[in-house]
Amino acid sequence: MQSKTESFIESILNTASGFVLSLFLVNTVLPFYGFDVKPGQSLEIVLIFTVASVCRSYIWRRVFNKKH
Repeated sequence: MQSKTESFIESILNTASGFVLSLFLVNTVLPFYGFDVKPGQSLEIVLIFTVASVCRSYIWRRVFNKKH
């Protein structure tokens, strides 16, 4: 079973790979919907969703580890 620290590290590493993809997608997709996104704004948007993703992943990991 993973420790809480190991669960958190796994969540960070898993989300880090999505960070780069999300940054690309925000800059590519949002302009198609009429949003004029500046580089600093896109970074802020991605950071907000990244923090949410890490928290979500960590919580689910702990829930499933507790069951076993």
